[in-house]
Amino acid sequence: MKKIYDLEAEQNKKTRAYLVGLPLLQNPGGLAELSGLVWTLGMEVAGQTLLQRMDVHPAYGMGSGKAKEICEAAQMAEADCIIMDWELDPTKQRNWEKLAKIPVFDRQEVIIRIFASRASTKEAVLQVELARLEYSLPRLAHMYGDLARQRGGNYGSKGAGEKQLELDRRQTRLKIQQLKAELAKVRQNRATQRKRRQKIPLPTVALCGYTNAGKSSLMNALTGSDTLVENKLFATLDPLTRRIKLAGSEILLTDTVGFISNLPHQLIDAFKSTLEEAAISDALLIVIDASDPDSLKQAKTVKDVLEEIGAGKKKMIVALNKMDALEAFEDKAQAALLLSSLKAEFDGAIEISAKSGLGLGLLKERISAIIKE
Repeated sequence: MKKIYDLEAEQNKKTRAYLVGLPLLQNPGGLAELSGLVWTLGMEVAGQTLLQRMDVHPAYGMGSGKAKEICEAAQMAEADCIIMDWELDPTKQRNWEKLAKIPVFDRQEVIIRIFASRASTKEAVLQVELARLEYSLPRLAHMYGDLARQRGGNYGSKGAGEKQLELDRRQTRLKIQQLKAELAKVRQNRATQRKRRQKIPLPTVALCGYTNAGKSSLMNALTGSDTLVENKLFATLDPLTRRIKLAGSEILLTDTVGFISNLPHQLIDAFKSTLEEAAISDALLIVIDASDPDSLKQAKTVKDVLEEIGAGKKKMIVALNKMDALEAFEDKAQAALLLSSLKAEFDGAIEISAKSGLGLGLLKERISAIIKE
């Protein structure tokens, strides 16, 4: 029987990605985080490969035999693209695409695409577009099939003309300059708003943590606001500040963009003004997803980013969030081990659940006490 072509099903079909991960010794979490990023982007995982070792190879970053094996596995899995869990330099990216005959990109590009899909305010849109263009500039050659052809300049004319690729590079550099100028104006407005807030002598606390740790849920639980909450990575891109009354005094609580390991440096640079909210606050409320097996590694990433933006020495309160999810673990021994290791790492951490309200009273007392200090 002849199969009827279903246009609607074809349009709704998700992009299938084949994932390639680093050896477990280099990345104990495996491909769990990359899978989460891919899912957040609206793709589905067609298959995956965890490498046993990484070879220093100029063409692919690994032996050509292994590279061919991965391309064949992706083809068998009917994947539309291959995604690497490490940064691919432009030359290796072009080599991979020639070999695989399908798009090949890295974790950094996935994160930038997620940010692009989630940016809503003018500042976030400008920041993400700037990061995307700075990332893509050295990679323009892999984005077009035959743009190295000469344009114009017939025989006997003044010259051979410019390569299309060079024209695109020039336009991209010009666009980057324009975006930087526009972003400077928006940041000036943010600085003005910040000065206006600072004239009101209210202490400020910044909510910081790994992406999807539950910062926005906690913000809603503490302030009664209706910040967007989604079980997806990078649900919040713009800082949101709300007032909260504690022990008769008011404080300003700011929700910030979530951190992630190996965040593309273009995004760190682009979102510096957003991250400054943490750097200029009086205290930090670090939110950790206690139910995530990689929570210790995630907490280290948060600490590293805070050090990078100059907020590493601020007064901190650590909240172990999602205790309800941790208590729901079938493996009680694993849950107990995870909780004890977090408590050993973060002395005085408060166990909370933004969802059920567990420990929020104690958390408010701790915030009030640290502000009074």
